[in-house]
Amino acid sequence: MTDMGRNSAPTPDLRIVPVSSLRPHEEHDSQRSEPLIERIRSETVMINPPLVAPMHEDEFVILDGANRFHVFSQLGYPHILVQVAAYESGFVHLSNWQHAVASWSLDKFIEQIKQIPQVRLVQDSDNPVIASILARTGDLITVHCETISQQATNATLCQFVSVYQRNAKLHRTASTNVDEVWEAFPDAFAQITFPPCTPADIIAAAQHHAYLPPGISRHIVEGRALRVNYPLAALCDANITLKQKNADLRRWLQNKLANRQVRYYAEATYQFDE
Repeated sequence: MTDMGRNSAPTPDLRIVPVSSLRPHEEHDSQRSEPLIERIRSETVMINPPLVAPMHEDEFVILDGANRFHVFSQLGYPHILVQVAAYESGFVHLSNWQHAVASWSLDKFIEQIKQIPQVRLVQDSDNPVIASILARTGDLITVHCETISQQATNATLCQFVSVYQRNAKLHRTASTNVDEVWEAFPDAFAQITFPPCTPADIIAAAQHHAYLPPGISRHIVEGRALRVNYPLAALCDANITLKQKNADLRRWLQNKLANRQVRYYAEATYQFDE
């Protein structure tokens, strides 16, 4: 654990921006966003700001935080606190989540996937795929999409993920070690893996509304701002201009730094209070 500015990533670029300036690259997760609406209604502070990257013309692509963006939109809040981190900064790393699917059956899962138009299932294929299903039995099934455009392919991928989102329990995991996955999730019957995304894929999905399913892209930012606890009232007040809100935010941040209330953890961590 170190003080800010000592062997650390840059101080987080926190800004207050119009909610309407954010562009998601993935669908929101209703299993997460619906409880989040009630939670934010009752909270007085914004704990974790969404992570965004500049796109163009004062617009930002949401790298992480699609559910929080959805909640702010649903509640009609004019502004939102975000952390801005550009892909080209060298501090943003893009990878994928894997999905462990549990509390259902493989046979029912496969049966419903076969009903999705444009989807073809093949065993042990090396051809390009939109997803791979590794069963606990060791069987490997690859999911092919018979579409041409990226928008159509992403739409089919959303249909695929929604099958187990609706019917099963979905665990996100960063591990690609199947033995670790089975041990961590003993009720899981399948592990779903996806081809890697690129920053260009993320930006194109946002620009063209060709949304990916929730919980596939995984952005890791050196110097991520968490547990910020910024007053929600300062974001929701429609009578205060955006310029004034950002001036207030700068003073608030300067005060936090001056009083040594911001700490930087250089090591990878696990949080047990989510």
